[in-house]
Amino acid sequence: MTLISEQQLPSIVKRLAHQILETYPGLKNAVIVGLQPRGVYLSDRIVAALQKEIPAEQVIYGKLDITFYRDDIRRELHLATQTDLPFSIEGKTVILIDDVLFTGRTIRAALDALLSFGRPSKVSLCVLVDRKPSRELPIQPDFTGKEMVDETPYKVKVRWQENDGVDDVILQVEA
Repeated sequence: MTLISEQQLPSIVKRLAHQILETYPGLKNAVIVGLQPRGVYLSDRIVAALQKEIPAEQVIYGKLDITFYRDDIRRELHLATQTDLPFSIEGKTVILIDDVLFTGRTIRAALDALLSFGRPSKVSLCVLVDRKPSRELPIQPDFTGKEMVDETPYKVKVRWQENDGVDDVILQVEA
């Protein structure tokens, strides 16, 4: 079952970029951080949309790997990817971007990882899909592409052209 079609995705990305700019005009004192691995596909697109609206040098963008901050690292095999934060987050507003917000545990790990790089003044969260009401931690997004009431037997699968050959979000029955 399709949650977000290939035709809908570009307008959702553009809307998220515009909402970020409305909240943080010109991205003054703000940085964008995409969560590795799958949040980076969304953050790359949001950054491209932002760069169409404001000068590219105003869009400060990095990528964060949270593998070793996860609380399920011992139960599952996670391959580490690369963190690329070539700037200070000290005193900045950090806009975290990820594809799906489910239990909140990934974002909790991201917050722990961020603190290894400094103390931001504020952290905002942007997600493509917010799976309500399945949160295990008190974490809510500031910018949401699509909300869904959690359909427990389904897994949300975000597919990106770069990885999967198609841009969409589908619901799959979990095995």
